[in-house]
Amino acid sequence: MPTRILFLHNYYQQRGGEDESFESEVRLLKSRGHDVVVHTVHNDAVDGMSRLALAATPVWSRASYGTVRALLRQHRPDVLHCNNTFPLLSPSVYYAARAEGVPVVQHLRNYRLGCVNGLFFRDGHVCEDCLGARAPWRGVQHGCYRGSRAASAAVAAMVAVHRAAHTWTTMVDTYVTMTEFAKDKLVQSGLPADRIVVKPNFLDPVPAVGSGSGGYAVFAGRLSSEKGLQTLFEAWERLGGAIELKVIGDGPEAARVERAAAQVPGVSWLGRQPLERVHELMGEARLVVFPSEWFETFGRVAMESFAMGTPVVAADIGAVAELVDHGRTGLRFRPGDPESLAEQVGWALAHPDAWQAMRAEVRREFEARFTADATYETMVRIYERVTARPAVAPARRAAAAVGRPYVAPPVAVRGV
Repeated sequence: MPTRILFLHNYYQQRGGEDESFESEVRLLKSRGHDVVVHTVHNDAVDGMSRLALAATPVWSRASYGTVRALLRQHRPDVLHCNNTFPLLSPSVYYAARAEGVPVVQHLRNYRLGCVNGLFFRDGHVCEDCLGARAPWRGVQHGCYRGSRAASAAVAAMVAVHRAAHTWTTMVDTYVTMTEFAKDKLVQSGLPADRIVVKPNFLDPVPAVGSGSGGYAVFAGRLSSEKGLQTLFEAWERLGGAIELKVIGDGPEAARVERAAAQVPGVSWLGRQPLERVHELMGEARLVVFPSEWFETFGRVAMESFAMGTPVVAADIGAVAELVDHGRTGLRFRPGDPESLAEQVGWALAHPDAWQAMRAEVRREFEARFTADATYETMVRIYERVTARPAVAPARRAAAAVGRPYVAPPVAVRGV
């Protein structure tokens, strides 16, 4: 079993589930006795960068290439495990690993290799305009990344350049995603299916099961349009205060949530809360609502709710539909349909015995799939798989191994 792993991660400006999942895996491996080296960068550094650097760095970061190659030489890890590499680390880190003969595992927690905003979501609805395209240029036309064509062009260039260079198919030994749904979308985006391993997220330490006696519902997550907030509040208007809704989180749609808390019967906004408090509120809740309208790659809130013993009422879309088994671990409703959501919440309220039976079922589901032990076993298999292959130090040999011509990144890109 590989004992030394170098982890890379590019933190976002606003902390999210990707950051928490990355940190959880680092803690897990350290707790099991592995020598874990961590190198991180933070998107706060973006504020001080020139426009040219902002455009070029996501495609090829000379600084990251040099830093990571030096770390590889210093620590001699068995595996390089990349998490988010956008925008400051860049795919240059894969080439650093290949130059040092270190296998690469890349975790994919969004869809950026097939969509410039990583969500397959635009203007309030699912968008697959760029799915399967050679390059996501329609995302540039729409300004899908941060509402900017220039910023979107930088992402599209990163995807297109490295697709032409066969980076995605020759420089990464194994990709990891959290659900079969996410894997399917990434395969449609051009990644090789035989190199993608599905490994769900996990929760550790495991919190105590809640009682569900609070009699309220919980929404927890980033307050943004793709999370289905409009659908959520329209459904609660239909419910007419039949059950209180506690909204936990912060984000760009905070003003909308504040208005809903003032106008919609039963809605209250608690703002951002510590994770321990979120779990307490989930455990005492009657139900957790997950109305997301984009293709979630996993659905961490649903997993956390299962750990607390609380069933989930979720939109029937993306990976969340894969997690929530209708009638066993919760209920599913038509995405974007407030009437359907209100109907399912009403059913849960009208059938307390059936709902109580689901509480025991969701905890069993959590213990079977989302524990540290289950995750560790999968990670061991992934690392053993990539280290069992012969070292592929030169990038040319990596390309030849899969029958692809080796195409180095353009000189202009490598010189950035």
